[in-house]
Amino acid sequence: MTRIPVPSRTRIPVLRYLASKFEEGIFYSEKQVNTVIDAWHSFGDYFILRRLLIDYNFLLARTPDGSKYWVVKKEA
Repeated sequence: MTRIPVPSRTRIPVLRYLASKFEEGIFYSEKQVNTVIDAWHSFGDYFILRRLLIDYNFLLARTPDGSKYWVVKKEA
């Protein structure tokens, strides 16, 4: 990924793809989340991607202190 798509119709598939790089049932530290995200983009801003994954309720939930992140299981 070289940049964040602006329209939602293209942003959602990109976030879905990025979300697929995380596994259900695993607790990730913030550093681990950043490492996974950083491996799949090239524009140097994993912070915004992490935030989008959480804000869109697309992938991750986290504890209030940000010490643990995990995949939110989507109902079919």
